[in-house]
Amino acid sequence: MKLLLRRDIQKVGLAGDVVEVKEGYARNYLIPQALGVLPTQANMKRIEEDKRLAEQERKRVRTVLESRAAKLRGVEVTISAACNPEGHLYGSVGPKEVAAALRDEGHDVETKQVQLHEALRQLDTITVPVIFADDQTVDVKVWIVREAGSELPDEAEEKDAHQQREPRREADHGGTGIDALDPDL
Repeated sequence: MKLLLRRDIQKVGLAGDVVEVKEGYARNYLIPQALGVLPTQANMKRIEEDKRLAEQERKRVRTVLESRAAKLRGVEVTISAACNPEGHLYGSVGPKEVAAALRDEGHDVETKQVQLHEALRQLDTITVPVIFADDQTVDVKVWIVREAGSELPDEAEEKDAHQQREPRREADHGGTGIDALDPDL
């Protein structure tokens, strides 16, 4: 079904475009939401104002995206993760964690903008692209470091040696030998 778009619709078209869409999509969504109309001569004349408004909105969004991308250039983010002594993470670091770390530093980034093709499973330093628009991508350096509570092999050996040197203290309860759970108390 041919439809004249009144608003920009991602992956369909821009305001003022005559597009071919499935009939159900047009009748159940686009027409009831006033996003599209039938392409008659009268509608073609009325759509000029919608085209102008859509162009202004595209320019405004573009300006916002450019400023967000400019703030993100040269940014490095550090993510602490629990790992074993060999540096393999107990979990993984994916787009969700990278986006959260960027938001914690004050950047307005959504998870879907972070293009990490597979989750990271070991300590590493990588460059992750953050996509703001088709032609606007910013590379962010991501450092995945050992979490503060994770021990290195040498630290674990020192801890074990220290525990072996100190005698273990047993608590002297000096009690009567009666079990506290004994119902005959």
